[in-house]
Amino acid sequence: MADETIYVIDRVVTKPGCARKFVDAYVTEYVPGGRRRGMTLDRILVSPPIWFDDDSNTVTVTWTVDSVGAWWEMTRQGRRDPGLGEWWSKMEELILERSRSMAAGADDVEGLTDV
Repeated sequence: MADETIYVIDRVVTKPGCARKFVDAYVTEYVPGGRRRGMTLDRILVSPPIWFDDDSNTVTVTWTVDSVGAWWEMTRQGRRDPGLGEWWSKMEELILERSRSMAAGADDVEGLTDV
């Protein structure tokens, strides 16, 4: 059986000078809910690796979930939580753009798609 680890990747381009404030809010306000939904925080990367006062940073947050079933459960819980949309709306003052994608190890894709 393939490793069923699914990676959930949030990519956020912050407004100039807002990266540190965004990361602080993400860690204190968003991360606890992500953990309750079954995700494990893997890492938070800031690019370039400097807190700009007058330029944008890209913040890449990687989460993991342990299985396809856990991914579906996390997704289901998130869709039913109005607080998530409210939180992201509150963060709009700090963000230029954001996206979320899912991924798996290349060696695991075949097993994950064999349903």
